[in-house]
Amino acid sequence: MASVRNPLFARWFARYGARNEERGNRELRRELVAGLTGRVMEVGAGTGLNFPHYPASVAEVVAVEPEPYLRSRTIEAASAAPVPIRVVDGTAADLPAADGEFDAVVVSGLLCSVPSAADALLEFRRVLRPGGELRFYEHVRSRDAVFARGQALADLVWPRLLGGCHASRDTGAAIGRVFAIESCRGFRFPPGARFYPVAPRILGVARRRPE
Repeated sequence: MASVRNPLFARWFARYGARNEERGNRELRRELVAGLTGRVMEVGAGTGLNFPHYPASVAEVVAVEPEPYLRSRTIEAASAAPVPIRVVDGTAADLPAADGEFDAVVVSGLLCSVPSAADALLEFRRVLRPGGELRFYEHVRSRDAVFARGQALADLVWPRLLGGCHASRDTGAAIGRVFAIESCRGFRFPPGARFYPVAPRILGVARRRPE
Protein backbone atom coordinates (compact mmCIF):
# COMPACT_ATOMS: atom_id res chain seq x y z
CA MET A 1 0.00 0.00 0.00
CA ALA A 2 1.17 3.54 -0.67
CA SER A 3 2.60 5.29 2.36
CA VAL A 4 1.99 8.91 3.24
CA ARG A 5 5.36 10.58 3.60
CA ASN A 6 5.49 13.66 5.79
CA PRO A 7 8.90 13.40 7.48
CA LEU A 8 9.13 16.87 9.03
CA PHE A 9 5.69 16.78 10.60
CA ALA A 10 6.20 13.16 11.70
CA ARG A 11 9.32 14.05 13.64
CA TRP A 12 7.68 17.10 15.17
CA PHE A 13 4.68 15.02 16.23
CA ALA A 14 6.85 12.24 17.63
CA ARG A 15 8.63 14.79 19.80
CA TYR A 16 5.75 17.03 20.87
CA GLY A 17 2.56 15.03 20.28
CA ALA A 18 2.40 13.86 23.90
CA ARG A 19 2.85 17.33 25.40
CA ASN A 20 -0.78 17.53 26.56
CA GLU A 21 -1.09 14.05 28.05
CA GLU A 22 -0.46 15.40 31.55
CA ARG A 23 -3.05 18.16 31.06
CA GLY A 24 -5.98 15.78 30.70
CA ASN A 25 -5.48 14.15 27.32
CA ARG A 26 -4.60 10.84 28.92
CA GLU A 27 -7.99 10.69 30.62
CA LEU A 28 -9.74 11.58 27.36
CA ARG A 29 -7.96 8.75 25.57
CA ARG A 30 -8.98 6.37 28.32
CA GLU A 31 -12.60 7.46 27.88
CA LEU A 32 -12.29 7.04 24.12
CA VAL A 33 -11.54 3.30 24.31
CA ALA A 34 -13.29 2.34 27.56
CA GLY A 35 -15.47 -0.75 27.29
CA LEU A 36 -14.29 -1.87 23.87
CA THR A 37 -14.34 -5.60 23.14
CA GLY A 38 -13.28 -7.97 20.39
CA ARG A 39 -11.24 -6.85 17.39
CA VAL A 40 -10.49 -3.16 16.97
CA MET A 41 -8.96 -1.19 14.11
CA GLU A 42 -7.30 2.09 15.07
CA VAL A 43 -6.80 4.31 12.04
CA GLY A 44 -4.02 6.90 12.10
CA ALA A 45 -2.35 5.50 15.20
CA GLY A 46 0.45 8.09 15.16
CA THR A 47 2.93 7.19 17.90
CA GLY A 48 0.51 4.90 19.74
CA LEU A 49 -0.67 7.29 22.45
CA ASN A 50 -3.97 5.40 22.77
CA PHE A 51 -2.31 2.01 23.17
CA PRO A 52 -1.81 2.00 26.98
CA HIS A 53 -5.53 2.57 27.55
CA TYR A 54 -7.09 -0.35 25.68
CA PRO A 55 -8.98 -2.61 28.11
CA ALA A 56 -8.20 -6.29 28.50
CA SER A 57 -11.54 -7.12 26.85
CA VAL A 58 -10.00 -6.18 23.48
CA ALA A 59 -8.75 -9.31 21.72
CA GLU A 60 -6.60 -7.52 19.13
CA VAL A 61 -5.93 -4.04 17.79
CA VAL A 62 -4.89 -3.59 14.17
CA ALA A 63 -3.21 -0.18 14.10
CA VAL A 64 -3.06 1.53 10.71
CA GLU A 65 -0.38 4.20 10.22
CA PRO A 66 0.67 5.30 6.72
CA GLU A 67 3.62 7.57 7.60
CA PRO A 68 6.81 5.45 7.75
CA TYR A 69 8.57 7.28 10.59
CA LEU A 70 5.44 7.38 12.74
CA ARG A 71 4.77 3.73 11.94
CA SER A 72 8.19 2.79 13.32
CA ARG A 73 7.32 4.61 16.55
CA THR A 74 3.94 2.89 16.61
CA ILE A 75 5.63 -0.50 16.44
CA GLU A 76 7.76 0.42 19.46
CA ALA A 77 4.68 1.47 21.42
CA ALA A 78 2.81 -1.70 20.46
CA SER A 79 5.45 -3.86 22.10
CA ALA A 80 4.60 -2.35 25.50
CA ALA A 81 0.80 -2.30 25.10
CA PRO A 82 -1.50 -4.26 27.45
CA VAL A 83 -3.30 -5.96 24.52
CA PRO A 84 -2.04 -7.57 21.29
CA ILE A 85 -1.42 -4.88 18.65
CA ARG A 86 -0.45 -5.43 15.03
CA VAL A 87 0.81 -2.39 13.13
CA VAL A 88 0.15 -2.15 9.40
CA ASP A 89 0.48 0.31 6.52
CA GLY A 90 -2.67 1.73 4.99
CA THR A 91 -4.74 4.86 4.55
CA ALA A 92 -8.11 5.84 5.95
CA ALA A 93 -9.77 5.56 2.54
CA ASP A 94 -8.15 2.21 1.68
CA LEU A 95 -7.94 0.04 4.78
CA PRO A 96 -6.25 -3.38 4.70
CA ALA A 97 -9.29 -5.25 5.98
CA ALA A 98 -12.20 -7.34 4.76
CA ASP A 99 -15.81 -6.19 4.88
CA GLY A 100 -17.30 -6.43 8.38
CA GLU A 101 -14.06 -7.65 9.94
CA PHE A 102 -13.97 -5.45 13.06
CA ASP A 103 -16.10 -4.79 16.12
CA ALA A 104 -14.91 -1.19 16.44
CA VAL A 105 -12.92 1.50 14.67
CA VAL A 106 -11.05 4.10 16.74
CA VAL A 107 -9.88 7.49 15.47
CA SER A 108 -8.33 10.44 17.30
CA GLY A 109 -7.12 13.56 15.53
CA LEU A 110 -7.41 11.86 12.15
CA LEU A 111 -10.43 13.15 10.25
CA CYS A 112 -9.01 16.67 10.16
CA SER A 113 -6.11 15.57 7.98
CA VAL A 114 -7.44 12.98 5.52
CA PRO A 115 -8.10 14.19 1.94
CA SER A 116 -11.80 13.33 2.27
CA ALA A 117 -13.50 12.72 5.61
CA ALA A 118 -16.53 11.34 3.76
CA ASP A 119 -14.46 8.69 1.96
CA ALA A 120 -12.73 7.70 5.19
CA LEU A 121 -16.01 7.33 7.06
CA LEU A 122 -17.48 5.16 4.33
CA GLU A 123 -14.40 2.95 4.55
CA PHE A 124 -14.78 2.70 8.34
CA ARG A 125 -18.37 1.59 7.82
CA ARG A 126 -17.22 -1.05 5.33
CA VAL A 127 -14.79 -2.74 7.73
CA LEU A 128 -17.20 -2.69 10.70
CA ARG A 129 -19.55 -5.55 11.41
CA PRO A 130 -23.27 -4.68 11.47
CA GLY A 131 -23.83 -2.69 14.66
CA GLY A 132 -20.10 -2.07 15.11
CA GLU A 133 -18.87 1.07 16.84
CA LEU A 134 -16.92 4.11 15.70
CA ARG A 135 -15.13 5.72 18.64
CA PHE A 136 -13.99 9.26 17.84
CA TYR A 137 -12.00 12.03 19.51
CA GLU A 138 -11.55 14.87 17.03
CA HIS A 139 -11.19 18.61 16.85
CA VAL A 140 -13.98 20.37 14.99
CA ARG A 141 -15.31 23.66 13.66
CA SER A 142 -16.47 25.82 16.53
CA ARG A 143 -20.16 26.60 17.02
CA ASP A 144 -19.05 30.13 17.88
CA ALA A 145 -19.29 32.02 14.57
CA VAL A 146 -16.44 34.40 15.38
CA PHE A 147 -14.12 31.59 16.46
CA ALA A 148 -15.11 29.57 13.37
CA ARG A 149 -14.09 32.47 11.13
CA GLY A 150 -10.72 32.49 12.86
CA GLN A 151 -10.39 28.75 12.19
CA ALA A 152 -11.16 29.34 8.50
CA LEU A 153 -8.41 31.95 8.36
CA ALA A 154 -6.00 29.60 10.14
CA ASP A 155 -6.69 27.01 7.45
CA LEU A 156 -4.92 29.22 4.93
CA VAL A 157 -1.62 28.06 6.50
CA TRP A 158 -2.43 25.45 9.18
CA PRO A 159 -2.57 22.40 6.85
CA ARG A 160 0.81 23.25 5.33
CA LEU A 161 2.45 23.39 8.75
CA LEU A 162 0.75 20.47 10.50
CA GLY A 163 0.56 17.50 8.19
CA GLY A 164 -2.60 18.42 6.31
CA CYS A 165 -4.63 19.20 9.44
CA HIS A 166 -7.66 21.43 8.77
CA ALA A 167 -8.87 23.43 11.75
CA SER A 168 -12.35 24.23 10.41
CA ARG A 169 -13.82 20.90 9.32
CA ASP A 170 -17.33 20.12 10.56
CA THR A 171 -16.35 16.60 11.52
CA GLY A 172 -19.31 15.91 13.77
CA ALA A 173 -21.74 16.53 10.92
CA ALA A 174 -19.65 14.35 8.61
CA ILE A 175 -19.81 11.46 11.09
CA GLY A 176 -23.58 11.89 11.45
CA ARG A 177 -24.10 11.56 7.72
CA VAL A 178 -22.63 8.04 7.71
CA PHE A 179 -23.15 6.70 11.25
CA ALA A 180 -25.81 6.88 13.94
CA ILE A 181 -24.24 8.99 16.70
CA GLU A 182 -25.10 7.53 20.12
CA SER A 183 -23.19 9.94 22.31
CA CYS A 184 -21.09 13.02 21.64
CA ARG A 185 -19.85 15.71 23.98
CA GLY A 186 -18.13 18.92 23.01
CA PHE A 187 -15.48 20.82 24.94
CA ARG A 188 -12.32 22.86 24.52
CA PHE A 189 -8.90 21.37 25.00
CA PRO A 190 -6.35 22.16 26.35
CA PRO A 191 -8.28 23.52 29.33
CA GLY A 192 -8.41 27.29 29.22
CA ALA A 193 -7.38 27.49 25.55
CA ARG A 194 -8.87 30.65 24.00
CA PHE A 195 -7.23 31.28 20.63
CA TYR A 196 -5.92 27.82 19.72
CA PRO A 197 -7.55 26.93 16.34
CA VAL A 198 -7.99 23.25 17.19
CA ALA A 199 -9.27 23.71 20.76
CA PRO A 200 -12.93 22.82 20.02
CA ARG A 201 -13.19 19.04 20.39
CA ILE A 202 -15.76 16.26 20.31
CA LEU A 203 -15.55 12.82 21.88
CA GLY A 204 -18.15 10.15 21.37
CA VAL A 205 -19.53 6.90 20.04
CA ALA A 206 -21.32 6.24 16.74
CA ARG A 207 -22.68 3.01 15.41
CA ARG A 208 -22.98 1.45 11.97
CA ARG A 209 -26.58 1.69 10.90
CA PRO A 210 -28.42 -1.43 9.70
CA GLU A 211 -28.33 -1.77 5.92
